[in-house]
Amino acid sequence: MPTRETVEAFVAQVLSGEHVEAIRDWYADAASMQENQAPPRVGRELLMEHERQALARSAGVVTELVSPVIVEGDRVAIHWRFTFTSKSGRETSFEEIAWQEWRGDKVWREQFFYDPAQMQRATATV
Repeated sequence: MPTRETVEAFVAQVLSGEHVEAIRDWYADAASMQENQAPPRVGRELLMEHERQALARSAGVVTELVSPVIVEGDRVAIHWRFTFTSKSGRETSFEEIAWQEWRGDKVWREQFFYDPAQMQRATATV
């Protein structure tokens, strides 16, 4: 079970723009991430590579914490907003809830809940 300070350090790293580094530093070797009901991606190296590729598709991203983080035992809920700037300069915002299961001080499982229409709107405007 993570301490609140541990979770806050993880959130601070993500907010600073160190998305790939946060996965490297805070996720277990066999961690998984799942987008809504899609099959999960498994393994920290795969998660880092997926994040690198996602970030490479845009010119930049600003990450915001929308509401206070909830820490309850080994469960953590985070409401994020990401504002992506496309390579053509257009900005698009995307919100999600990250539902995490921690084991000690590492994220073990993470599932993202969001409206997929946000992605369709972003693709249509880029």
